[in-house]
Amino acid sequence: MSEGAGSDEEILKGIIGQPTGKSTVVIERGPVSFFADAVLEQSPIYKDPGAAQAVGLANIPAPPTFAFAVENWGKFPELQPTDALKGSPLMTALGPLIAKGGIILHGEQEFVYHRPVVVGDVLVGEGTVVDAYQKESKGKTMTFVVSETTFVDQKSGDPVVTARFNVLHRI
Repeated sequence: MSEGAGSDEEILKGIIGQPTGKSTVVIERGPVSFFADAVLEQSPIYKDPGAAQAVGLANIPAPPTFAFAVENWGKFPELQPTDALKGSPLMTALGPLIAKGGIILHGEQEFVYHRPVVVGDVLVGEGTVVDAYQKESKGKTMTFVVSETTFVDQKSGDPVVTARFNVLHRI
C-alpha cells in the first residue's frame, strides 16, 4: 500500500468496522420493472400489482439481486442523511493499491432477505467494512475488502435486506 502509511496488514485491520456510508432510497415501480427486464425476469409479479397481491405480496417486489443496484435509483438528495460520510474506508485500502496497477474485481455478493423489498418501500441503509485481508495466490497478492450494508424499513426500523459485497484487488 502507500509508503509510510503503515503496513498493509495495519491498514486493512484499521478499516474493519469503519462505516461505508448511509443512504435513504425509495423503491419505485419503474426501476424495479426495468431491472426485472434486465435480468430477464418474466414473472408478472414484477410488473403487475394485482399479480403480486395474488401471491400474497403487499406490492410489486424487487427481483432478488435488485439490492445490488438499489442505490442507483431512488436515492434522492433531499432524503439523504445530513451526517453523510466524507471519504471511504474502502478507498483507504484500495486507493493506494489501484495506484500500483493490477485489477479490481467484484469477488462475491450475498443478500439476506428479512422480508421482500417491494415498490413503495423507503429503505435506510447503513454500511460497514466487516473484513479486510490479503492472500497469496500463484505468486500474486490479492487484497479482499468485505462490506455489509443493512437496509431497514424507514417507518418500522425493521431490517429488510442485508447486502454483503466483496471487492478484491490483485497485482
